[in-house]
Amino acid sequence: MLYHLLYPLHTEYSAFYVFRFITFRTIYATITALVISFIIGPWLINKLSALQIGQSIRKVGPESHFKKEGTPTMGGTLILCAIVLPTLLWADLTNFYVWVTLLVTVGFGVVGFTDDLLKVKRHSSDGLSARHKMFWLLLISLAAGAMLYSHPDFQTTLGVPFFKNVRPDLGWFYIPFVLLVVVGSGNAVNLTDGLDGLAIGPVIIASATYLLFAYLAGNARLSEYLQINSVPGAGELTILCGAMVGAGLGFLWFNSYPAQVFMGDVGSLALGGALGTIAVVTKQEIVLVIVGGIFVMEALSVIFQVTSFRLYGKRIFKMAPLHHHFELKGWPEPKIIVRFWIIAIILALVGLSTLKLR
Repeated sequence: MLYHLLYPLHTEYSAFYVFRFITFRTIYATITALVISFIIGPWLINKLSALQIGQSIRKVGPESHFKKEGTPTMGGTLILCAIVLPTLLWADLTNFYVWVTLLVTVGFGVVGFTDDLLKVKRHSSDGLSARHKMFWLLLISLAAGAMLYSHPDFQTTLGVPFFKNVRPDLGWFYIPFVLLVVVGSGNAVNLTDGLDGLAIGPVIIASATYLLFAYLAGNARLSEYLQINSVPGAGELTILCGAMVGAGLGFLWFNSYPAQVFMGDVGSLALGGALGTIAVVTKQEIVLVIVGGIFVMEALSVIFQVTSFRLYGKRIFKMAPLHHHFELKGWPEPKIIVRFWIIAIILALVGLSTLKLR
């Protein structure tokens, strides 16, 4: 909005020319997201507490979590506001990729919001049924995949890390591939959200990493130099990634141990869906497995645990997702959180190394 209002004035006032630069708008989108978080955050937490919108804890979980029951949840609404509003303010709103990513982010957020609301009303950890939740997530991802596939300038080639000349064209199969990436990412972040600040830390790190990927993909000269897929228009997603970083940092202020508020599914599904969509648009889908390695490990721990128990009647971990396993081994919660963050930083650096190791 500001871009459309102020940039045209650069012909008369040269100071407004800075609105042309993605870097400038990304910085201020990040700052705007932080400011929104700090202004709305305390009010939202008090409102959620007043409405008794508190977290329900599964009785089969670690005993240390029982004391968290009643902590305000659905704080992901703060994250959504702090992503959407700065993006609308600072991004080029004629950009197709911005709207596709916002569609998935808000759509996944609405599904998560509904799930959280049902949990609160039922005073239970059970919200939407897995079938209904998956149906809506798949439908939103299908819409996004179809929109991308039908866009005349979008390529259905797959970027393969570490190999500069390997770019298979998936053709129409790219649509189900989008579903796999976006829904998988949303659910993986959702599974990671189990400790104070555990999910939002790696999300911030991954968002900052994809901020760079989006900028490079949208810059024809830099993408050619690095021999990565060039995606004209993808650079505008840099602003959205900046908003995600700012929103994440702002939310972490209230979600750090001991948490004043939990993000709930409204936050985790929205953030995961956004990361998956940005990975698809920037043609860095496979690299998301590396950059979001924490989310992948958490999701795989659940898959392996369920599969092993159903087939052999034995559990691989003390409890899944993985962070609960370390809790039951006696690791203090803050130690698990910080160590997972450290691993996320290392994985992000490995992901960035794929830009040159080809």
